[in-house]
Amino acid sequence: MAVDIRVRGYHLDIYQHVNNARYLEFLEESRWDFFDKTQLISTFESSNLAFVMVNLNINYRRPAFVNELVRVTAYFSKVGNKSLQLSQEIILLKENDCGELINDAVIVDAVGTFCLMDQCTEKTILIDGELRETLTDLIEDAPCQ
Repeated sequence: MAVDIRVRGYHLDIYQHVNNARYLEFLEESRWDFFDKTQLISTFESSNLAFVMVNLNINYRRPAFVNELVRVTAYFSKVGNKSLQLSQEIILLKENDCGELINDAVIVDAVGTFCLMDQCTEKTILIDGELRETLTDLIEDAPCQ
């Protein structure tokens, strides 16, 4: 699943490219879009669970500049017993000769590790049963570049 973002002037730092902290906001926007489209937030809320990030590994591959269009993807890549991984990429889009948007270059790739926390006990839970099945069904391979 993906969301497109046009780079604006307020995303830039003094070097006139997207500030590293802004990429985190782009990734966050894509995660919320992913949750909206999969309706996971309502699933978590009905079970009194919180989806909590415990680790984020991010690689900055290329700067993004004002007016560039980027596509931010999010997909589950692994479901474990107590954690799951959400892989994300920020990809520069370019228009081809036919006017279609195509992937041009990976700007950022990131893998976030999340756990599910019981909001009453504030402890992580095992990912099992129907919940595990729901999350496992959302695992995808990396999008084609």
